[in-house]
Amino acid sequence: MDFPRARQLFYQEIHQPDQAIALSKAALYIAQEEYPDLDVAEYVNALDTMAAEVEERLPPEHYPLRIIKTINQYLYEDLRFVGNAKDYYDPRNSYLNQVIDRRTGIPITLSLVYLEIAQRLDFPMVGVGMPGHFLIRPAVNEMEVFVDPFYGGEILFPADCEERLSQLYSKPVELQPEFVEAIAPKHFLARMLTNLKMIYLNRAEVTKSLAAIERILLLFPNAIGERRDRGVICYHLDRWTEASEDLEYYLDNTPDAEDALMLRQLLNRISGNS
Repeated sequence: MDFPRARQLFYQEIHQPDQAIALSKAALYIAQEEYPDLDVAEYVNALDTMAAEVEERLPPEHYPLRIIKTINQYLYEDLRFVGNAKDYYDPRNSYLNQVIDRRTGIPITLSLVYLEIAQRLDFPMVGVGMPGHFLIRPAVNEMEVFVDPFYGGEILFPADCEERLSQLYSKPVELQPEFVEAIAPKHFLARMLTNLKMIYLNRAEVTKSLAAIERILLLFPNAIGERRDRGVICYHLDRWTEASEDLEYYLDNTPDAEDALMLRQLLNRISGNS
């Protein structure tokens, strides 16, 4: 199968050492499949321009909290970026070009804009993939400070993160060290794609959901759950050869899975139709 040019560029971008992956470009290649006329260079330039404008506003003393305050004022007061709480599952919130154009997004895409600006300021920050929410933090002397780009760049401390998790899950949640570990570029992109996968599944747009899964599998070819999900979608699209390969792979590797019986029934139906 011939992949779109955007998929090929995405593949090339992610098949580099982690430190060489340009998250903004990879995210824009994801968006380019949905928006074929998207000019990647134009949006990279938009991020360059934002960073240059923030740099002009920076105080002489480049203390981390002052840099964060300056970025916050620029993004949330001057440009009026905002978290889209009213229509959280609008797929446009997951496409970087739309986030830049509409100045609205979800935690991970607003975090990406913030991270890209910080990187251009030589202010190291990293993504933090907490369960159910996404934050960023300065990678400076292991500072115990977090920034929530979805809520106007709110500055949080560990106790605040724990409270936010407890609110999300409507029960007390103890903050575990792994909840606030820096997320690697490929995991960052996989989380973006997982959002799109679930959004499109809930909208019954299975072809677009499948495209998200296929790109997750470019990042992590042996992601067992994604192989299962691709197999099930291919089954419903009557792409039985592909469905068989994925479902057999899943069952070979997880023969005692709770869904094994149901998936074997699908394979039997495929055999009966072959």
